[in-house]
Amino acid sequence: MTKNLLLLFVAVVAVSWAAIFIKLTGAPPLATAFYRMSFATLFILPLALRKALPEIIKIKGKILIVSLFSGIFLGLHFATWITSLDYTSISNSVVLVTTQPIFVAILSHLLLKEKINLTILSAILLALSGSFIISGGDFRVGKANFFGDVLALIGAIMAAAYLMCGRVVRQKLSLFSYIFMVYFISALVLGVLCVISGTPLYPYSPKTFLWFILLGLIPTVIGHTLYNWALKYLKAYLVGITILGEPVGATILAYLIFKQIPPTLTYLGAVAIFMGIFLVFWNQKKA
Repeated sequence: MTKNLLLLFVAVVAVSWAAIFIKLTGAPPLATAFYRMSFATLFILPLALRKALPEIIKIKGKILIVSLFSGIFLGLHFATWITSLDYTSISNSVVLVTTQPIFVAILSHLLLKEKINLTILSAILLALSGSFIISGGDFRVGKANFFGDVLALIGAIMAAAYLMCGRVVRQKLSLFSYIFMVYFISALVLGVLCVISGTPLYPYSPKTFLWFILLGLIPTVIGHTLYNWALKYLKAYLVGITILGEPVGATILAYLIFKQIPPTLTYLGAVAIFMGIFLVFWNQKKA
């Protein structure tokens, strides 16, 4: 368990860079997401060809279908969540997209028969309250935000479905076989969405492509790959709740890089998130 927690911590730190790199690209959301997953796929390709090609060729049936859906869900997660920021407030988007542990817990219980007790639900709600506090408590419901709010909520559901698929497939499939398929399908989905929406994929400056590359490498190849590694050994809701550490990490990085001083409430929100994560893992260890 200690090794799993350490690697999940590394994953959270890696994924926390996503917001920084997205801000630095200055590119349209769908284009950013497309290049993120495209470069991640290219980075994984040599390892997939070297270590997983025979397994990939033999994938069929349920495992193939679930893997394909996992890639679709991941692509739709990035598409809906990032686009939601154009239609609703950052606060609304953060609060809604971080509800994914609730959906993971529900799906885990219904589909995988993984038991969710009152302590775990309370801990998840505590961590979610931390996300709400970090957002400034500025959650607003209204017609002006409705479309963006729906997109952010769909993003949460897509993230939950992506984790659930990973939990199922990773019991049968090696890490590199799985993530290559998922990242590749995700890039295809985002590419199609870019074409449909008329989002330009060029021209962008060399510096922008540098941020695209780093976005594909650090938050995706390192961060998401470690999440998918953990799904073989940990229940989906355990991996899901650790993702709530991302806004805390992003806040710290924003302070270090952009000198954005976080408000006092951010510290309280961070405490609530980490307490919720600790309680979930403590309950799991106790069980």
